[in-house]
Amino acid sequence: MQHDTTPTTRTTDVVSTHTVFGAPCWVSLTSRDVRATEEFYTAVLGWEWRKAKLGDHFRIALANGAPVAGIAAVAAMWHMAVAWTPYFAVRSADKAAGRAQERGGTTAVGPISLPPGRAALLADRDGATFGIWEGELVTDWETWRRASPAFIRLHTRDAFDAAIFYGEVLEWASADTGCCEVTYEAEEVVLRSKGEVVARIESGALESAPDPTIRPHWQIHFAVSDVAACARAAEQHGGSVLRLDTEEAVLRDPDGAQFTVTAGRRR
Repeated sequence: MQHDTTPTTRTTDVVSTHTVFGAPCWVSLTSRDVRATEEFYTAVLGWEWRKAKLGDHFRIALANGAPVAGIAAVAAMWHMAVAWTPYFAVRSADKAAGRAQERGGTTAVGPISLPPGRAALLADRDGATFGIWEGELVTDWETWRRASPAFIRLHTRDAFDAAIFYGEVLEWASADTGCCEVTYEAEEVVLRSKGEVVARIESGALESAPDPTIRPHWQIHFAVSDVAACARAAEQHGGSVLRLDTEEAVLRDPDGAQFTVTAGRRR
């Protein structure tokens, strides 16, 4: 969900999901403890922090002064799983949630009102969790989009089937201005917004796999300058390394949330 929901007084900074829709618009971590989460991600990714408008359990992470992600330390309070989740911009959260349910998806939370918008936490028909947001985007969202500090990839059972589900729910490839474009490249589904690659979908995940890294899920990638250094810092601060090579590392924070660090702006 969007954590920084106070609209800016400069109207030129306001971007709405009614004009930009279908694309990823934010990433959020549900955690258990604000302080511990801040300490870990500061050590691993060098993030700084500012308070969010939703209260003491919420934070906005900053990289080089630009907003990167939101933290919601509500996992225990709201009985939610600890996890990184991508949020997609939609013109109507209620209609998008309804379309997801009609196509075999499920609703975990919402849609709920978080002025100036509405949010919901959903799962697709293979169980991969994602969020939707209707309303004004986070302050400085254009800076976030241009910096592209985060990238998302869906590991799923069948990329083509998933593309149909998300395309219908999120209105990909509609005729309206502001929507996303979908192409099939090298056996992957590639999602573009304003010409930029913003997400990829790949096949091969197993629904019943005991390893959560193999089951269908959205993986959040953060661009870093030194993958190996991030992996070392994760282990030194209570996390773990699930996979490591020269280009990227799959890491797990002390609470169990999984994420990937990727060299540069690899897409």
